[in-house]
Amino acid sequence: MSDTDGDSTPVLSIDGPRAVIRLNRPKHLNRLLADDLTALLEQFAQIDADAAIRVLVLTGTGRAFSAGFDLGQIAERATSEAESESSGAAFEKVVDRLEGLRVPTICRLNGGVYGGSTDLALACDFRIGVDSAEMFMPAARLGLHYYPNGIKRYVTRLGVDNAKKLFLTAQRIDATEMLRMGYLTQMVAMDRLDREVDALATILAGNAPNAVAGMKRAINDFARQMMDDTAVDNRARASMRSAEILEGIAAYKEKRAPRF
Repeated sequence: MSDTDGDSTPVLSIDGPRAVIRLNRPKHLNRLLADDLTALLEQFAQIDADAAIRVLVLTGTGRAFSAGFDLGQIAERATSEAESESSGAAFEKVVDRLEGLRVPTICRLNGGVYGGSTDLALACDFRIGVDSAEMFMPAARLGLHYYPNGIKRYVTRLGVDNAKKLFLTAQRIDATEMLRMGYLTQMVAMDRLDREVDALATILAGNAPNAVAGMKRAINDFARQMMDDTAVDNRARASMRSAEILEGIAAYKEKRAPRF
């Protein structure tokens, strides 16, 4: 994935079954502004509405993934009596929308990830990061109480002890520690990053889309203790009568890749 010197809202590109969103403010380590949040919501809606898209890769331009939400805008919105929605609520909405996308998602962590963007990456289903990456959640140093769903995501995905370490100490951690605590699902050298992201994206895009979407939803709902057992059972029963399972079984018998 080539980098550019431009500065803009996130850039969406689509190539066959694969969508890529690239945060694109490299001069400021891809710090997110209010306009970026609006653009991301629009891009997520476009991806969910396009049945041909089977996987999303989220990444950043330049040497960092993202420095998080702009602190100046946080302060401005916090002191504005006219602001009907806090910056935290607006950011939470974007991250929750990413987590709930129909398609599986990969965060291509091309560098450091800081502040709210640590939750943006955590909302992805997989996080493949370079071995020079680091992360930093400075909420405690800023006097900021993090929004509810962000805390839930940290606890359910990383565990209570790791969530406490990241939030309460506000310490920087390196890629090795990110891998140990499960923040990274894979750590690679920079020259292998694109290869590994491409390999995983190809696998995910090749699987049955309805089965993948349903199981992803069930896993996320169970992690939040919100799983509707009846709805999951209904989806499981429907899958047994679907065109997907007929193709999957045929491909298995014929010893070929399935064509979903």
